[in-house]
Amino acid sequence: MKALVLSQHGDLDQLQVVTDRARPQATEGHVVIRVKASSFNYHDVFTVKGMPGIKVPLPVIIGLDLAGEIVELGAGVTGWNVGDRVLVNPLNRSKGLMGEMLDGGMAEYCLVSEPQLIALPEAVSFEAAASLPVAYGTAHRMLITHNTVKAGDRVLILGASGGVGTACIVLAKLLGAEVIACAGSDEKAERLKELGADHVVNYRTTDFSKWAIERYGKPQRRNYEGGVDVVINFTGGDTWLPSLKCIKRGGTLLVCGATAGHDPKEDLRYVWSFELNIRGSNSFYDEDLKALLNLIAEGKIEPIIDRVLPLEQAAEGLALIRDREVLGKVVVAP
Repeated sequence: MKALVLSQHGDLDQLQVVTDRARPQATEGHVVIRVKASSFNYHDVFTVKGMPGIKVPLPVIIGLDLAGEIVELGAGVTGWNVGDRVLVNPLNRSKGLMGEMLDGGMAEYCLVSEPQLIALPEAVSFEAAASLPVAYGTAHRMLITHNTVKAGDRVLILGASGGVGTACIVLAKLLGAEVIACAGSDEKAERLKELGADHVVNYRTTDFSKWAIERYGKPQRRNYEGGVDVVINFTGGDTWLPSLKCIKRGGTLLVCGATAGHDPKEDLRYVWSFELNIRGSNSFYDEDLKALLNLIAEGKIEPIIDRVLPLEQAAEGLALIRDREVLGKVVVAP
């Protein structure tokens, strides 16, 4: 079968589309899926480069997120049939993440354990479903499952043009929030406004924290005037301290990652003086993915997909993710 294989860590030129990868066979408690769509996340870039402390069993087929049809059932699998449409939760509880610790979705076929299967409604396309787990699942847990955003909140989103960022825009608007989307170019900013953001900021040319203070007023210690209600910050690095400065008293900083650095400069005076809430959110669970599938099936949201590529162009798609040249998700149809 065809597959996108990583044989050794390095740059994206270490990825190779092969045509002679052995098709997986169903084992006990597992099914074989004909992959219809798989999507990239920035995590795939880290997997290719190699991450300290994580020993990836190379060679491996990358790709965490996938959706498809069951084509073979292993012994002991119950409640599922050949032909069933499924979304896959990429976390295998005994082995780790698919596309990292075991073969993932960038292939024509994939072996998946039964507990990872989630029924895919007919009203949801394979491409939309494959966009969900890491990006939309993380955003759903951070905003909805943890009940951190409510109607009327001013929500400032950093890194808003990527997978998690666009997911946060979609879900924050669904909740009735006023959304300020921060992106790295005027072009991306304007596209985000077209996709529903109320305000946009090019963080390369404008200090997002000062912009928020100029628009909404300086946060006050003795009352609840000024600032934004929520900042969504999964970049870290030098964006952390400016984020603290523009949050209103009693407001919340949501964090689910640190793509620009996990050890930022800190100033705890803002945390206690303005009674700030720092809320972490880790990963996603079946409840988040099922809720998202229902929202799509009901026509309440639609994942933002930048493009759909054939498997032969998958490495080019991941390069676009690495270089932050896309808006939303890059999906591959093997």
